[in-house]
Amino acid sequence: MKIKIAVPSKGRISDPSIELLERAGLGLIDKNNRKLISKTFNENIEVMFARASDIPEFVNDGVADMGITGVDLIKENEADVCELLDLRFGKTKLVLAAPEDSGIDSVGDIREDMKIATEFPVLTEKYLKENDLDLKIVKLSGSTEAAPFIGIADLITDLTSTGTTLKMNHLKIIDTILDSSIMLIANNESLKNKKELIESVSTSIKGVLDAARKKLIMMNVDEADLGKVKDVMPSMGGLTISEVLSEKRTVAVQAVIDEKEVFDLVNDLRNAGARDILVVPIERII
Repeated sequence: MKIKIAVPSKGRISDPSIELLERAGLGLIDKNNRKLISKTFNENIEVMFARASDIPEFVNDGVADMGITGVDLIKENEADVCELLDLRFGKTKLVLAAPEDSGIDSVGDIREDMKIATEFPVLTEKYLKENDLDLKIVKLSGSTEAAPFIGIADLITDLTSTGTTLKMNHLKIIDTILDSSIMLIANNESLKNKKELIESVSTSIKGVLDAARKKLIMMNVDEADLGKVKDVMPSMGGLTISEVLSEKRTVAVQAVIDEKEVFDLVNDLRNAGARDILVVPIERII
């Protein structure tokens, strides 16, 4: 039994998606020569390259068993898929925006004779209906921010992460329609029939995400100083303590900590009597 994972072939989420798979142990065998379908180090798992906007439909239809794409594209395609895991990158939001000098400061300022340009007509129409607005929607495939200034539309809906591009084009955000990030998704039938393999992929990727910004800290401590070390030592699930075979009664202590705690903690541990302190990166936490 095999599965295919659909991954964006290009764009801002392509490289991070491939890197995440590699860190989860699913690296491409020939990553320098991307084909439509590439084998991974696991003989039962293949990677399929596609446009990010097509991935929700491919997973919905079973062309791919799993996929990596944005929540905005899942909702825009109205894909009936299982959202397995938020991959914690590529955070954006779909917003309603208007020219700075338009006099539109809220949804209540929008008139029925206005037009709205977007790459997301489904989500935009849904938003308009929720706000009892009946505007003409102009579907574009790019450069949406230019629409109000070339007479195509009065308003736009567009994706933004910081709002900088909108400000550069003299547009202001009126409302947020949808918060989006990159999601690991699965076909519902595949999840039933290939559950074990799909869950293995999801678990491995989650392990990588959970290990982000975590460190394993290890040290030797004289048994007499162990209490002081315990007092200053945070950890995810308690300390691991083992005996060290030496002339002086000594124990080895290790724990998983947040990366941001390392600098201050190392000094505190030294003052508490710890020595031979090692700080090691963690690849995965399962």
